[in-house]
Amino acid sequence: MDDIQVVESKPLLVDRELPGLREAVQQLVIKEHDVETPHGRIHCTMKGVPKADRPVILSFHDIGLNHKTCWNTLFNHEDMSEIMQHFAVCHVDAPGQHEGANTFSTGYEYPSMDQLSETLPLVLKHFGLKTVIGLGIGAGAYILTRFALDYPNMVEGLVLININPCAEGWMDWAAHKISGWTHAMPDMIITHLFGKEDIHHNQDLIATYRHHVLNDMNQFNLHLFVKSYESRRDLEIERPVPGSNVRTLKCPSLLVVGDSSPAVEAVVECNTKLDPTKTTLLKMADCGGMPQVDQPAKLTEAFKYFIQGMGYMPSASMTRLVRSRTASGSSVTSFEGNRSRSHTSEGNRSRSHTNEGSRSRSHTTENQRGRSHTDSMDGNVDQAVPKSTEVSC
Repeated sequence: MDDIQVVESKPLLVDRELPGLREAVQQLVIKEHDVETPHGRIHCTMKGVPKADRPVILSFHDIGLNHKTCWNTLFNHEDMSEIMQHFAVCHVDAPGQHEGANTFSTGYEYPSMDQLSETLPLVLKHFGLKTVIGLGIGAGAYILTRFALDYPNMVEGLVLININPCAEGWMDWAAHKISGWTHAMPDMIITHLFGKEDIHHNQDLIATYRHHVLNDMNQFNLHLFVKSYESRRDLEIERPVPGSNVRTLKCPSLLVVGDSSPAVEAVVECNTKLDPTKTTLLKMADCGGMPQVDQPAKLTEAFKYFIQGMGYMPSASMTRLVRSRTASGSSVTSFEGNRSRSHTSEGNRSRSHTNEGSRSRSHTTENQRGRSHTDSMDGNVDQAVPKSTEVSC
C-alpha cells in the first residue's frame, strides 16, 4: 500500500488562530492509498480528515477520466470550499485508470461493474469509514448506485450525474461496434462524455479532453474499463408502490444531467424507476455532458441544497435555485425547505432540517397541495397525482 501525505510545512500562528484555520489545514491533508481487494488494487485519494459525526464524500469517475480530470474543476471551485470544510472527500480511481498506472498484463480479466461496486465496502473499511455520500458520473454513477443497492446502510445519499440504469441494448452494441471500426478510442470517449453542441461549439474543451484521453490515459487499461462498462447489467430497479417490496434506492438521490447531454433520456428513465419521495431530478440549462466542468458553481449550489436536505450544513450560504413542477409521475421534495428524514447508519437516526427556524413538513401523495418556488414568486399546483420537482438552473 502506498501512503503519501501532503501537509502544510509552514509554521502555524497558533496564538493568533484565524476563524476556520483548523478546517483549512485539514483540507491540505492528502493521502493516496492503493487498497487491495479480491478484484484488484483500487487507487484512492483522501482529501481532508474524516469526521466521526458525518459521512465522507466518495467520488467515482466516468470512462476516459480519472479522479483529477473528472473532479478537479468542481472541487477547486471557490464555492466548493465551504463543503470541503465540513466533509472529507475520498476519490476512487477504477483499476488502471489513475495517473502513471502500469499496463495490465495480457489476459488480465478486468473486474465487471458489479465487482467494482463490491470493492467499495473494502475501501470504506480501509479508511475506517461508516457511511458515505456518493458522487458519480456515467460509469461511476452506475457503480455507486449498485453499491447503494447492495449496501444501503453504508450510503446516506447519492449525487448521480448521467446515470444510465439499463444494460447496453443490442442497437447500442451494434452502433459501438461499427463506430469502433471507423473511430479511434478518443473519439468514442468524447461522444460518450459530451453532447453534440459541445463537440461542435466548444472546440477548446473537446481538444483538452481528447488530448487527455490520448496522451494521459493508459490505452490498454482504458479499453478494458470501457468494455466492462459496455457489458454492464440492468440495475433492475423499480419505483416502489404502497405494499410492494421492490428493489430500489433507499437513500436520498439527486440525479443531474445537462440539457444537451447525450445521457438525458437515460437519466429521465432512471428517475421514473426511483422512489419519488427521495429523488430529485436536476436538469442544467446551457450545459453539456460534464456539468461539473461546464457549470461547477451551479452544481456546487445544488450539492449544498442536497446536503442540507440530509440535515447537514444548515447555515450554508447560497442563492435560491429556480424550480418548476412537471407532471412526470413522481413526487419529489424540494432542496429548500424544512424536511426530516431517517438515515440508517448504525441503526436509525433522524434529523430535522430548517433554513429559517425549526420547522418540519410531512409529504404525502394524496390530495396534497404542493408549492413551486421561483426567485420571484410562489404558485400553487394541484397534487392529485404524484408529481416531481424539476430543479433547473
